[in-house]
Amino acid sequence: MAVFVGNEHGFTVYEGREIFQVEAWGPNSARVRSTWGPSISETPGSALGEPAASRPVVEVSEDRARLHNGDLVVEVTANPGGGFLQFPPLVRFSRAADGRELLSEQSPHFTSPPQRRYTQGAGGTYGCEVTFNPSPGERIYGLGQHQHGLFDQKGAIIDLIQRNTEVCIPFALSNLGYGFLWNMPGVGRVELGANRTRWVADAARQLDYWVTTAPTPAEVVSQYSQATGLPPMLPAWASGFWQCKLRYRYQEELLEVAREHKRRGLPLSVIVVDYFHWSRQGEWRFDSTEWPNPQAMVDELREMGVELMVSVWPTVNPNSENHAEMDRRGLLVGNVRGLPLNLPFWDKADDGQVFVRFYDSTNPEARRYVWDKVTQGYRRYGIRAFWLDACEPEMRPEDPESNLYYLGRGNEVQCAYPREHARGFAEGLWADGEKDVMLLCRSAWAGSQRYGAAVWSGDIDSTFEALAAQIPGGLNIGISGIPWWTTDIGGFKGGDPTTPYFRELIVRWFQFGTFCPLFRLHGVREPGPLVGSGQTGAPNEVWSFGDEAYGIISEQLELRERLRPYVMQQMATASATGVPPMRALFLEFPDEAPAWEVADEFMFGPDILVAPVTQYGSRERDVYLPEGASWLDAWTGQPVEGHGWAKAPAPLERIPVYLRRGGALNGLSAGSK
Repeated sequence: MAVFVGNEHGFTVYEGREIFQVEAWGPNSARVRSTWGPSISETPGSALGEPAASRPVVEVSEDRARLHNGDLVVEVTANPGGGFLQFPPLVRFSRAADGRELLSEQSPHFTSPPQRRYTQGAGGTYGCEVTFNPSPGERIYGLGQHQHGLFDQKGAIIDLIQRNTEVCIPFALSNLGYGFLWNMPGVGRVELGANRTRWVADAARQLDYWVTTAPTPAEVVSQYSQATGLPPMLPAWASGFWQCKLRYRYQEELLEVAREHKRRGLPLSVIVVDYFHWSRQGEWRFDSTEWPNPQAMVDELREMGVELMVSVWPTVNPNSENHAEMDRRGLLVGNVRGLPLNLPFWDKADDGQVFVRFYDSTNPEARRYVWDKVTQGYRRYGIRAFWLDACEPEMRPEDPESNLYYLGRGNEVQCAYPREHARGFAEGLWADGEKDVMLLCRSAWAGSQRYGAAVWSGDIDSTFEALAAQIPGGLNIGISGIPWWTTDIGGFKGGDPTTPYFRELIVRWFQFGTFCPLFRLHGVREPGPLVGSGQTGAPNEVWSFGDEAYGIISEQLELRERLRPYVMQQMATASATGVPPMRALFLEFPDEAPAWEVADEFMFGPDILVAPVTQYGSRERDVYLPEGASWLDAWTGQPVEGHGWAKAPAPLERIPVYLRRGGALNGLSAGSK
């Protein structure tokens, strides 16, 4: 028989082996934890900070308990199980304002498994799962960034694991008016089926999730961001154009690209040194034969108004000068079985591939060690912009159950790796006096934004299909708490700049990228060596794609430069509220049904509607103009008559862009076609 015990923050239910706890956790929010273990504890790698003060109303009786926190009501009732079987108590979430159900556990058939399940695992962990009822017409957004091309993810099965291009942030936003955080950084999956929603953790000490509600989806996103940590303010240098390729091999080669930008009068804010600039992986310093005077390089770039960003990997070559000490001190990822080798990869001074290891970012001592080396190798020159590549961590084979971290086994904690990696750099930069911190990361987990993590979509293909998939990917990661996001303009791999297809693709991608939170060109272009430390690829500068493309691209650079004050206004909003600059239409127009369906348009801040072109050869496209605003054509400044769906022209030199009438922007069309 269930026993219900209340307190000032919530209540606990004891039923058989299970301990089930509900607590008020921030405005209109509650945290739920349950276990078969001896007690409720803090989840390793939890994304939630300390809850803001609240005054919930808690009611407890013999067979039920109720928590009323702002507009969220959580009710737990004893579950008789239909007869001779005894099931765990059922939980239901509803909105106080109108009593409408938001989310409820699925009551099992008397011969079925319970709605909350625990399977004994290793080291005091359990395989855990919880099953919720389906809701007709429900749509699900967020869940990080994925390449499946889906905007509404209802009906999908999402692996909860970090992979290159697949960013696991287990926060779901429902059109029913709630947000749900699976506050467990282990490996698992979520099944968003028509007959049930099921969250599964392969290994955990307890179930741990958080639910919030608010009148609008933007407020739900804001409450989630505040619960997991608001981002700092974006540094002003990051709001302009970033030049990057895989890769610049020498100091003079990189400097000449920056000088050419200035000779041509092209805006440039950031230029990037990609991988293999180092002596060896795990030494975190420049190879002096190729980068002989980093200080002179940084100084010359700063005089041009250009920031130098350096790629830093979390990998350690067993032949590097730091490996032996890191191994001896337990600063590297360990293992349960087999040899402690994580990734076969190329490196300097090695023939062929070598098995490198990853440092353990969940270990505070390891984070400090790596930052000390980064300080000696890069910070000494004044470098403050870091690219944290391969930080999923990307391992071969993918075997998280075998990996040992400071926080626990990999299948219990590994998804938090990229957040903790960013944490070490952010805390180091803050300690050095840098106020506004931004780190470019290939992966993230819930709460990464509070450490200044910007995410890009990884090593995607150079195709129009990949371009189309980036729009819902960017919208969903913004909903998931990451306001700073970008892509490799042109895609990462498979692009030949001499072909008409790629030249049109790069134009369309630049037109999209101009209105992304971060505006960054990158990729390995063909032909060129594709593997190894000699990898460089074909030219990838804005003048590398033919005269027609260059004319259009240079206009996009100038347009972004004019937009930078507006961009920084949106970054201030993100820092204060968590609402991202790149927004799904429903974040601005939640009462319009099509705004929840349109997957290939977005708002850039409150005043710009962007409709990218994602099909080769297209010179027009359908556009939805929300009824909740009046619109101007951004290129002509003329009012647009009517609302709803319309056919918009899209010649190669421009994509459809509209300004909210009466908004903050004036004169955007000046100088643009």
